Amino acid sequence: MRVLVRRVRNAKVLVSEKKVGSIHDGLLIYMGIHTDDQNEDLSWIIKKILGLRIFEDGEGRMNRSINPQQGVLLISQFTLFGNLRKGYRPSFNQAANPITGKMLYEQGLAQIKEHFDGDVQAGVFGANMQIHAVDDGPVTVWIDSKNRSY
Repeated sequence: MRVLVRRVRNAKVLVSEKKVGSIHDGLLIYMGIHTDDQNEDLSWIIKKILGLRIFEDGEGRMNRSINPQQGVLLISQFTLFGNLRKGYRPSFNQAANPITGKMLYEQGLAQIKEHFDGDVQAGVFGANMQIHAVDDGPVTVWIDSKNRSY
């Protein structure tokens, strides 16, 4: 499982020009699910996201994790598993099939809601979405459940 976590001032997601989710200060998370991902990958990555200390403390250091006054916007993104080994056109054969991907994505959303008391919003799995965001910092962090060494 891979996630790209962006610290944002605000973010919103539209489907067919209708807003389906929005947050103010918080985390915009793009989640890609691999064919081999299991519940253990999901639990590990959700714990990492919610514990991620990328918000500034009183001294201006990134020393705080997300708090309940902030929000989380979760977006499914199979293209995080795009593979360019054979040229310029990405192959997405490492991404989970839509049934498994949707199940794990929805479980991830449920786990975030269970463990985080702030506003939790989401895009629509499999939809063509337009995401608007204002980055804060910018601070962007890549997390991969199969590569935990960085």
